[in-house]
Amino acid sequence: MLTFPEIDPVALELGPLKVRWYGLMYLVGFVGGWWVAVRRAKQLALAWTEDQVSDLLFFVALGVVLGGRVGYVLFYSFDAFRADPLLLVRVWEGGMSFHGGLLGVLAAMLWYGRGAGRGFFELTDFIAPVVPIGLGAGRLGNFINGELWGKATDVPWAFLVEGAPRHPTQLYELLLEGVVLFAVLNWYGRTRRPTMAISGLFALLYGAFRCLVELWRLPDAHIGYLYDGWLTMGIVLSLPLVLVGAMLLHLAHRPARG
Repeated sequence: MLTFPEIDPVALELGPLKVRWYGLMYLVGFVGGWWVAVRRAKQLALAWTEDQVSDLLFFVALGVVLGGRVGYVLFYSFDAFRADPLLLVRVWEGGMSFHGGLLGVLAAMLWYGRGAGRGFFELTDFIAPVVPIGLGAGRLGNFINGELWGKATDVPWAFLVEGAPRHPTQLYELLLEGVVLFAVLNWYGRTRRPTMAISGLFALLYGAFRCLVELWRLPDAHIGYLYDGWLTMGIVLSLPLVLVGAMLLHLAHRPARG
């Protein structure tokens, strides 16, 4: 059993300004994503300049932050939002949703694509291999904050939290959604692939990984399990990604009709 290190969520104080570790993880994700995207464009000789990558990442960041907050409020705290609509803007109280962020990014890709004259799946195929950097950094932020723990367990790598040894599900997601997903997508995307293929693989793997970890991760206390002690909101929101990902991969690799 391991002891969770009590880490101050505030990384740096500059007078009245408090810089939190979780916010720094977002910065790491966006900067790391930009760097990998620029390298990817050069390696594959894609028609992307550094300025265009910067513009794209700005829209991605906008989609992540706005979509992530709106998604959390709608998916996980809708009753509280109805009672107090200002909950939506009180981001300092915490609460971001990957699935909301994903929808926000997809909307941002549609918006950016119209102005830049680029296809929707051209954009999602390009950005998908860099997304795991942000996912992994975010899960590290969850671990530093001491949140999103798993069920009680007796595995030797469990962390003692409030008197009970628990699965470090933030680290499971860091490994699967961050390290493994990044490695697979960048291996698969090292050469040009059919349109929709990389996007499909991202959706399929993320959905599968998230559903797997949800079996050990505790649901939000105010929601609980939706059915039979195992079905969580995370699973409900992630299963469609598995289906969409499989469909996109099928469409990408289906034989061309002569």
